[in-house]
Amino acid sequence: MSDTLIPLPLRERFLADLLSNRHNRAILDRWEQLALPDGWLVAGCLFQSVWNLRMGRPPESDIKDYDLFYFDGQDLTREAEQRVQARVNEVLGDLGITIEAINQARVHLWYEEDFGHPYEALTCSRDGIERFLVPSTCVGVRPGEIYAPYGLELLYEGVLAMNPLTPHRDLFERKAASYQKRWPWLRIVEPVHEPASGA
Repeated sequence: MSDTLIPLPLRERFLADLLSNRHNRAILDRWEQLALPDGWLVAGCLFQSVWNLRMGRPPESDIKDYDLFYFDGQDLTREAEQRVQARVNEVLGDLGITIEAINQARVHLWYEEDFGHPYEALTCSRDGIERFLVPSTCVGVRPGEIYAPYGLELLYEGVLAMNPLTPHRDLFERKAASYQKRWPWLRIVEPVHEPASGA
Protein backbone atom coordinates (compact mmCIF):
# COMPACT_ATOMS: atom_id res chain seq x y z
CA MET A 1 0.00 0.00 0.00
CA SER A 2 1.58 3.28 -1.07
CA ASP A 3 1.42 6.32 1.16
CA THR A 4 -1.32 7.79 -1.03
CA LEU A 5 -3.63 4.90 -0.03
CA ILE A 6 -2.98 5.19 3.71
CA PRO A 7 -5.67 7.28 5.42
CA LEU A 8 -4.23 10.75 6.00
CA PRO A 9 -4.72 10.85 9.79
CA LEU A 10 -2.94 7.50 10.18
CA ARG A 11 -0.17 8.57 7.82
CA GLU A 12 0.38 11.78 9.77
CA ARG A 13 0.33 9.91 13.08
CA PHE A 14 2.89 7.40 11.84
CA LEU A 15 5.22 10.12 10.56
CA ALA A 16 4.96 12.02 13.83
CA ASP A 17 5.65 8.87 15.84
CA LEU A 18 8.66 7.71 13.84
CA LEU A 19 10.12 11.24 13.75
CA SER A 20 9.81 11.52 17.52
CA ASN A 21 12.76 9.11 17.51
CA ARG A 22 15.66 11.54 17.14
CA HIS A 23 17.79 8.97 15.32
CA ASN A 24 15.16 8.33 12.65
CA ARG A 25 14.85 12.07 12.19
CA ALA A 26 18.62 12.53 11.85
CA ILE A 27 18.91 9.70 9.30
CA LEU A 28 16.14 11.14 7.16
CA ASP A 29 17.57 14.65 7.47
CA ARG A 30 20.84 13.39 5.93
CA TRP A 31 19.19 11.12 3.38
CA GLU A 32 20.63 12.75 0.26
CA GLN A 33 24.17 12.31 1.57
CA LEU A 34 23.67 8.54 1.78
CA ALA A 35 23.04 8.28 -1.98
CA LEU A 36 21.38 4.87 -1.66
CA PRO A 37 19.85 3.48 -4.87
CA ASP A 38 16.21 2.59 -4.12
CA GLY A 39 16.95 3.36 -0.48
CA TRP A 40 14.56 2.99 2.45
CA LEU A 41 14.78 3.28 6.23
CA VAL A 42 12.94 0.18 7.40
CA ALA A 43 11.62 -2.08 10.10
CA GLY A 44 12.45 -2.04 13.78
CA CYS A 45 13.44 1.58 14.17
CA LEU A 46 10.01 2.51 12.79
CA PHE A 47 7.53 0.07 14.31
CA GLN A 48 9.40 -0.18 17.60
CA SER A 49 9.25 3.60 17.96
CA VAL A 50 5.45 3.35 17.62
CA TRP A 51 5.20 0.48 20.10
CA ASN A 52 7.50 2.23 22.59
CA LEU A 53 5.31 5.32 22.53
CA ARG A 54 2.25 3.13 23.15
CA MET A 55 4.01 1.77 26.25
CA GLY A 56 4.94 5.25 27.46
CA ARG A 57 8.64 4.66 26.79
CA PRO A 58 11.06 6.95 24.97
CA PRO A 59 10.77 6.11 21.25
CA GLU A 60 14.43 5.08 21.04
CA SER A 61 14.19 2.52 23.87
CA ASP A 62 15.84 -0.86 23.22
CA ILE A 63 16.18 -0.35 19.46
CA LYS A 64 19.32 -2.35 18.75
CA ASP A 65 19.93 -1.16 15.20
CA TYR A 66 18.64 0.96 12.36
CA ASP A 67 18.28 -0.81 9.01
CA LEU A 68 18.73 0.74 5.59
CA PHE A 69 17.61 -1.20 2.53
CA TYR A 70 18.92 -0.39 -0.93
CA PHE A 71 19.00 -2.22 -4.23
CA ASP A 72 22.08 -2.61 -6.42
CA GLY A 73 21.67 -5.45 -8.88
CA GLN A 74 24.89 -4.56 -10.70
CA ASP A 75 27.27 -5.64 -7.94
CA LEU A 76 26.22 -8.47 -5.64
CA THR A 77 29.53 -8.81 -3.84
CA ARG A 78 29.90 -8.50 -0.10
CA GLU A 79 32.70 -6.03 -0.76
CA ALA A 80 30.35 -3.65 -2.57
CA GLU A 81 27.91 -3.82 0.32
CA GLN A 82 30.76 -3.11 2.72
CA ARG A 83 31.68 0.00 0.72
CA VAL A 84 28.11 1.26 1.04
CA GLN A 85 28.23 0.50 4.75
CA ALA A 86 31.44 2.52 5.06
CA ARG A 87 29.75 5.52 3.41
CA VAL A 88 26.77 5.17 5.74
CA ASN A 89 29.13 5.07 8.72
CA GLU A 90 30.87 8.20 7.50
CA VAL A 91 27.60 10.11 7.11
CA LEU A 92 25.86 8.86 10.26
CA GLY A 93 28.63 7.63 12.54
CA ASP A 94 28.33 10.54 14.94
CA LEU A 95 24.84 9.39 15.98
CA GLY A 96 26.34 6.66 18.16
CA ILE A 97 23.93 3.95 17.01
CA THR A 98 24.29 0.76 14.98
CA ILE A 99 23.16 1.28 11.39
CA GLU A 100 23.16 -1.58 8.88
CA ALA A 101 22.95 -1.10 5.11
CA ILE A 102 21.64 -4.20 3.33
CA ASN A 103 21.61 -4.69 -0.43
CA GLN A 104 18.29 -6.37 -1.17
CA ALA A 105 19.65 -7.62 -4.50
CA ARG A 106 21.88 -10.11 -2.67
CA VAL A 107 19.72 -11.32 0.23
CA HIS A 108 18.93 -14.57 -1.59
CA LEU A 109 22.64 -15.39 -1.57
CA TRP A 110 22.90 -15.67 2.21
CA TYR A 111 19.38 -15.96 3.69
CA GLU A 112 19.09 -19.74 3.62
CA GLU A 113 22.49 -20.24 5.22
CA ASP A 114 21.62 -17.77 8.00
CA PHE A 115 17.95 -18.67 8.57
CA GLY A 116 17.46 -22.17 7.18
CA HIS A 117 14.88 -21.32 4.52
CA PRO A 118 15.24 -20.54 0.81
CA TYR A 119 14.66 -16.96 -0.31
CA GLU A 120 13.81 -15.93 -3.84
CA ALA A 121 15.80 -13.23 -5.59
CA LEU A 122 14.18 -9.81 -5.22
CA THR A 123 13.67 -7.16 -7.87
CA CYS A 124 13.61 -4.02 -5.70
CA SER A 125 13.82 -2.89 -2.09
CA ARG A 126 10.05 -2.90 -1.71
CA ASP A 127 10.11 -6.67 -2.29
CA GLY A 128 12.27 -6.98 0.80
CA ILE A 129 9.98 -4.79 2.90
CA GLU A 130 7.01 -6.99 1.90
CA ARG A 131 8.76 -10.11 3.17
CA PHE A 132 9.40 -9.30 6.81
CA LEU A 133 8.15 -12.19 8.95
CA VAL A 134 5.33 -10.14 10.51
CA PRO A 135 3.08 -8.06 8.21
CA SER A 136 2.47 -5.33 10.79
CA THR A 137 6.22 -4.65 10.73
CA CYS A 138 6.41 -4.34 6.93
CA VAL A 139 7.09 -0.62 6.77
CA GLY A 140 9.66 1.58 5.10
CA VAL A 141 10.12 5.32 4.76
CA ARG A 142 12.22 7.80 2.87
CA PRO A 143 11.74 11.55 2.57
CA GLY A 144 8.25 12.20 1.27
CA GLU A 145 7.24 8.53 1.00
CA ILE A 146 5.93 5.66 3.11
CA TYR A 147 5.71 2.06 1.95
CA ALA A 148 3.40 -0.15 4.00
CA PRO A 149 2.20 -3.04 1.81
CA TYR A 150 -0.23 -4.26 4.48
CA GLY A 151 -1.26 -0.79 5.63
CA LEU A 152 -0.60 0.67 9.09
CA GLU A 153 -3.69 -0.49 10.99
CA LEU A 154 -2.11 -3.82 12.02
CA LEU A 155 0.92 -1.98 13.36
CA TYR A 156 -1.18 0.27 15.58
CA GLU A 157 -3.43 -2.61 16.64
CA GLY A 158 -0.39 -4.63 17.72
CA VAL A 159 -1.26 -7.63 15.56
CA LEU A 160 1.44 -10.26 15.07
CA ALA A 161 0.66 -12.71 12.27
CA MET A 162 2.79 -14.86 10.01
CA ASN A 163 3.48 -13.31 6.62
CA PRO A 164 2.15 -15.56 3.81
CA LEU A 165 5.09 -14.48 1.66
CA THR A 166 7.54 -15.88 4.24
CA PRO A 167 5.57 -18.70 5.91
CA HIS A 168 8.40 -19.88 8.16
CA ARG A 169 6.58 -20.74 11.37
CA ASP A 170 9.74 -21.44 13.36
CA LEU A 171 11.18 -18.01 12.59
CA PHE A 172 7.84 -16.30 13.07
CA GLU A 173 7.18 -17.87 16.46
CA ARG A 174 10.60 -16.84 17.76
CA LYS A 175 10.19 -13.31 16.43
CA ALA A 176 6.63 -12.92 17.74
CA ALA A 177 7.59 -14.23 21.19
CA SER A 178 10.50 -11.79 21.33
CA TYR A 179 8.23 -8.88 20.42
CA GLN A 180 5.52 -9.90 22.86
CA LYS A 181 8.03 -10.19 25.69
CA ARG A 182 9.09 -6.58 25.15
CA TRP A 183 5.63 -5.22 24.33
CA PRO A 184 3.13 -7.43 26.22
CA TRP A 185 0.06 -5.73 24.69
CA LEU A 186 0.84 -7.22 21.27
CA ARG A 187 -1.34 -10.15 20.21
CA ILE A 188 -0.51 -13.16 18.04
CA VAL A 189 -3.11 -14.18 15.42
CA GLU A 190 -3.29 -16.37 12.34
CA PRO A 191 -1.90 -15.08 9.01
CA VAL A 192 -3.42 -12.02 7.36
CA HIS A 193 -4.20 -11.22 3.72
CA GLU A 194 -1.78 -10.86 0.82
CA PRO A 195 -0.39 -7.38 0.02
CA ALA A 196 -2.96 -5.04 -1.47
CA SER A 197 -3.06 -5.17 -5.27
CA GLY A 198 -1.23 -2.30 -6.89
CA ALA A 199 0.91 -1.79 -3.80
